[in-house]
Amino acid sequence: MHGAVYNSAIPAAIFKSMHGRLRPAFRLGIFSLFLLFMFEGTAVVARAADWSLPEQELAKKIAAVTGPGAVAFTLENQSSLGQRESEIVENGLRSAVAGLGLRLVAAEEAAATVKITLSENVASYVWVAEIRQGAGEAAVVMVSTPRPEGSSAVRESVPLSLRKIPLWTQDDPILDVAVLEENPAPTQIAVLDPEKVSLYRMQEGKWQAEQSLVIAHARPWPRDLRGRLILGRDHLLEVYLPGVVCVSTASPLGLNCRDRDDPWPLVAGGLSAGGSSIFPSAGASNPLALVPQMKAFFASSRNFFTGALTPGVGRFSAVPKFYSAALLPRDKYILWLFAATDGQVHMIDGISDQTARLGWGSDLASVRSACGAGWQVLATSSSNAADSVRAYELPDRDPVAVSAAVDLPGPATALWTEAKGDTAIVVAKSQETGSYEAFRLALACSQ
Repeated sequence: MHGAVYNSAIPAAIFKSMHGRLRPAFRLGIFSLFLLFMFEGTAVVARAADWSLPEQELAKKIAAVTGPGAVAFTLENQSSLGQRESEIVENGLRSAVAGLGLRLVAAEEAAATVKITLSENVASYVWVAEIRQGAGEAAVVMVSTPRPEGSSAVRESVPLSLRKIPLWTQDDPILDVAVLEENPAPTQIAVLDPEKVSLYRMQEGKWQAEQSLVIAHARPWPRDLRGRLILGRDHLLEVYLPGVVCVSTASPLGLNCRDRDDPWPLVAGGLSAGGSSIFPSAGASNPLALVPQMKAFFASSRNFFTGALTPGVGRFSAVPKFYSAALLPRDKYILWLFAATDGQVHMIDGISDQTARLGWGSDLASVRSACGAGWQVLATSSSNAADSVRAYELPDRDPVAVSAAVDLPGPATALWTEAKGDTAIVVAKSQETGSYEAFRLALACSQ
């Protein structure tokens, strides 16, 4: 929308500067042409997309859950659609549900609340409706629609759009979430908490519990517990906790846990292939970069990594104690970033260790995308009691923000890159409810 305001001022300024020097008839002709261009531009925008089919489809799914009655309706746009386009979608959805017998009222008068989230992936827009009725569990329905031919993302003040997509909420701490199946939205997830791994499947718009796998551990957990859930080969789950490593068994389905201090993978499991991973590189001259499978030892009685690495980064077999790490493939090397316990970020390329105080939080993750340099770092930052996440690129060693900050409902408790490497999982403890909320973070290119 800022671009539209800026551009609209240009012809107005020209017209004003020429006003005193042009004959009235010529001024009238120019003004007529200006109005014609304005109307033509408006018509082009109006013809850009027809959202009626997905609006009607989502409205029918909502009405099938709520039935006719009073509902409170809200919409949050986490896609690359501009404000005007999201308003068009919201108005269309309101009209569609009203046409199916639902009355839109204030929240205090409603029998059900409907929260619409507009999100997207590379190929499609994905609209999710979270429906709550009384004290029961929320129902979730969704639709996806391909991007209109020739459409492009709305230009923002930053080149990338960072989206926050809700995955799971619960009262117990969430250490990590793994998406096991999706089409195109997640249809099966695994949730790691201090005592178990819970499997859920999306059925008829609701998450249904499938099974809970108990985590056996002899020692009490440290105060600030952290954990990692990784999808290994043959769809086996690997669970990393302080001093405990678990591997799922297929028949019967369960967890085999042992007390041991094995190093935790720093590279997402799905990105690795045995001892190494193949990543697209940002450099055009070297489209592929070979990335060793990096692991780090976790302090069994604390909430950070000891700094010992295997196999190491070049000549560095150890780094300062750190909370999290992120990688950025370069043409001829891999730049690793470590959020150290002393508040500094260590940038290690295998030869040198440069440090900086960037004002970031303790959680870092890296994601690959089709945007910009091809790889970005997601970093948390704190403001009062709530945190936010922003995407950065490092052309040299100076980070440049390439997305707007995405607010979290409270302080971040976990940030991990997902198995495919193009998304990340962030967990925050809600200031309002005290529950833990897990989200998927995804990047979209702004044109």
